[in-house]
Amino acid sequence: MASPNLALDVLPAVYEVAKFPPTSQPPGDLFAAAAADALVSLTRTGDEISVVRPATGAAAPGGVVEGGWKALRVRGPLPFELVGVLARLSAALARAEVSIFAVSTYDTDYVLVKADALPRAVSALQAVGDA
Repeated sequence: MASPNLALDVLPAVYEVAKFPPTSQPPGDLFAAAAADALVSLTRTGDEISVVRPATGAAAPGGVVEGGWKALRVRGPLPFELVGVLARLSAALARAEVSIFAVSTYDTDYVLVKADALPRAVSALQAVGDA
């Protein structure tokens, strides 16, 4: 099933992406410190633990934090047989020279862009019929 025009919402918070060593413990307040409707993502691989969360401004002992991200959420839920969602969004943003950090959940996809690139990102997505 090809992806139809997609409706996206810009989440109100400013986000940060953090990286920790793979053997470290996730931040203890990871979920408690964020609003219930905020995006919070924790991914662990053999190489790292990555965390996406609303910006806290707090130090990340043992970690590296990159702040200043805005999140665009594809309105879902999206059926699993829907193909090309991230490809469509990332291609439009690549043409506009907007770097992304993508996160997927069971129901939908999120694309994070640097806050200063948000207007350019929204324009690029509107130009292809998504926004």
